[in-house]
Amino acid sequence: MRIEAYNQINQIYNTNKSTKANKTSKTSSSDQVQISSIGKDIQTLKQAVADSPNIREELTAPLKEKINAGTYNVSSESFADKLMQKYNESENLSF
Repeated sequence: MRIEAYNQINQIYNTNKSTKANKTSKTSSSDQVQISSIGKDIQTLKQAVADSPNIREELTAPLKEKINAGTYNVSSESFADKLMQKYNESENLSF
């Protein structure tokens, strides 16, 4: 009797498997990807940043001219103050 019960259960499982296989083969679906408008905006911004030059010539050109002419002077006191200010800022950020 046990063998017959096993065979009956096996037949039920095989029937369900073939039904599931037929269902999946009948329906075909395709994957789709949708990018939100925020994602599109981020991509546009990333591209704009990548396309922009790294050096702003309108700011650096006058400084280059002064350095080449030998007329660019930096106050050592001003430099030291800014250096210490940056150091203090970096110390406050680290825990």
